[in-house]
Parts: sequence; structure tokens; C-alpha cells
Amino acid sequence: MDNIDNPYTPNAGASPEILIGRDSQIEIFRTLLKRLARGRSEQSMIITGLRGVGKTVLLNRFLAIANEENWEVVEFEARKHDDSYFRQTMFSQLKAALLRLSPRAKWTARGQRAAEVLSAFGVSVDNQGAWSISWDVPAAEGLADHGDLGMDLTDVLVAIGEAAQEQNKGLVILIDEVQFLRASQLEALIQAIHKTVQRKLPITFVGAGLPQIAELAGDAKSYAERLFKFPRIDSLTGEDARKALTEPAAAEGAVFQEDAVDLAMDITRGYPYFIQELGYQVWNVATANRIYRGDILLARDAYDAKPDSSFFRVRLDRSTPLQTAYMRAMAELGPDAQKASEVARVMGRDSTQLGPTRAELIEMGLLYTPEHGYAAFTVPDFDKFMLRAVPALDVPPRQKRRRKT
Repeated sequence: MDNIDNPYTPNAGASPEILIGRDSQIEIFRTLLKRLARGRSEQSMIITGLRGVGKTVLLNRFLAIANEENWEVVEFEARKHDDSYFRQTMFSQLKAALLRLSPRAKWTARGQRAAEVLSAFGVSVDNQGAWSISWDVPAAEGLADHGDLGMDLTDVLVAIGEAAQEQNKGLVILIDEVQFLRASQLEALIQAIHKTVQRKLPITFVGAGLPQIAELAGDAKSYAERLFKFPRIDSLTGEDARKALTEPAAAEGAVFQEDAVDLAMDITRGYPYFIQELGYQVWNVATANRIYRGDILLARDAYDAKPDSSFFRVRLDRSTPLQTAYMRAMAELGPDAQKASEVARVMGRDSTQLGPTRAELIEMGLLYTPEHGYAAFTVPDFDKFMLRAVPALDVPPRQKRRRKT
């Protein structure tokens, strides 16, 4: 069939033609905005899940909903940067949001005050000790100038929240890859949102991240579990998984045979990214508007090769030889979460020696800890890929310690 008409979108964060199986999370977000708009409190939300289950897609859907509801949006992907970079990112995004909430020529006293507080927050100091701000609004004194990220961000969000409330609007902060925020940055966000909840202001923070983010948020602030919902999304099941494959094709006039759908479900196990990838490859080999089991089999090689060369490979290529060996040992033990001592046994090492390697892989977002002492891959089927990509376990020799002289 014509690739121009291909309805599948196996790209990072690309929204599928039809979003299936996420109605619950969408309804939670709509309720959140509507309650805040009425001056009522509601828990903010951090979506958790493995790679490829559609967290970024959901954030993009939330962005569209927020726009429909006349809310302003700050959105960005978290990076491993220091607090100064985070502060400047927030300043830039919040400045743009404030100007959309209320054009400068129409600022009321609250709008002007929010801008001045934002200026204080955005003050930067260079290596020579000279300070500057990124626009010509004088900085407020005594607000957002404490030198403490949490206190400063709290002042900013309260001031912008009051300006938004006056305009009968709201602000939602959407952050992807939340697990890459530093503890100080996550703590500052939680602290600031906590204060806006107490003031009944129309501001909320909705994030998406790997499964460990719920624990990280709890570590940052003990009240995070009461401030946020942590819905976890996973592979699609049952009829939802089948619809995710068949409905985009049906919209283009193509029909899957039932046994073809059955085989596709066995291959993809309902993971949204895998469904999109298999659907894309099958569309390219099918020759008529009916898609048969044989088309699935014919597309299988291309389907396997694409994630191996991109979705999986980019993650393996970032790892050191010892990190690669650790993941290969995990894969040898199977797809489930693996105990650190068992991985060490397979590698012929002591688990305490491998503790730093395991921590590095978690920091890189390749592993997460579903429970104490265990680690699992953040990417579905990564164990199978490791067995294909690294046929034999090769543990680098221990480095000898240098004697002190």
C-alpha cells in the first residue's frame, strides 16, 4: 500500500492517529483543570511508565486540552543540568507564559508585580560577579531573591498564579523525563506547587517519567504523595491493544484479518510503540486493503531491525563495557526484575563492587528499581535485544588499585 497513506507513527513522542486506552488519564487531567479554574484544590499528576508506552504522547494531549481550556502552558523536557540552568529555563518559559497571560501594555498591578518577581528570579551572575536580567523589568526586592531555589520558585509561581487568577486563566507546567531533574529542582517544584494549592491558585504541574519518579518525589518532599497522583501507564490490553492496531488502518480503508491481529498482539505484547512500528512495517508490505497473517510474517524482519538499530541501540551505545556486561548479565537471567546479588553472581563479581555500575545505569535511565535490591530494564524487551546484540557475556577485568607511595 502507498506509504504516503501509512497511518502509523513510530516516532519518539509522535501522537498516533487515534489515541486508545488512555481515557482515564485524560479525564483526570480535564478534572484537574476544571477544579482549579473554580478555585478548588485537586492533586497534580506525574505519569509513570516504561519507555514506549506513550507518556510523551499523553503530555502532548494534555497540552492540546489546556489550550482548549484557555490555559497557558510551560513545557520542556528535563535535562541533567545544574540549578542555574534550570532557573534560567524556568525564567524563560515563565516570562513567555506571563506575556501570553497578559500583554505587557495591559498589565495590572498584579501583572507588573509578577513580572518584577520573575525578574528577581531570573537574575544571573557572571564569573566577574556582575549581575544581569534578561528583560528591562526591575527586580522585586525581598521576593524570589533568597538564593534558595525552592523559596524563589514559590514566590514566582504564587505571583504568576495571582496574575492568572485575575485574568480568569491558569498555568500548567508540563515536564517530560522528570526523573532527570536534580533532587533540588524536583523539591523546588513540589514546594512551589504546594504553596499554590494552599492559596487556591490556578497553577498545576503535570510531569511524566520512569517508574522510579514516585519514590524520588516522596524522597524530595514527604507530602508529595498527597500532592500528586501517580498514575502508571503500561502496555495496552485486550480490545484496546487490538483497536490501536486496527482502527488507524480502518480509517484508511484497510482491514486486518483476525489471525493477523492475533499474531501482531503476540509480537508486540500491546506496547504502543511496538504496535506503531509493526503497523508501519506491515502497511509497507501489504498489497491490498486486507492485511493477512502472511503480511505480518513478511514484515517481521523489518520490524525487528528497526528498534534494534534505533530504539534499543541508542541506549546500548551510551554504556561502558562494564555497564554493557551488567545489562547482559541481567538479560541472561530473564525479563523480570533481577536481584543485584544474582547479577553479580552471573558476572563473577561481588555485588558491592558492582553497586556503582548499577547506580550509573539507573542514573542514565536504563534501569529502575521496582523494589529494594532489585533492578529492571526501563525499555520493554531490552533483555531480548541484549541477547541478540551481545551474544556472549564479556566482563571486563578488574582494574588493579595503585599502591600509595
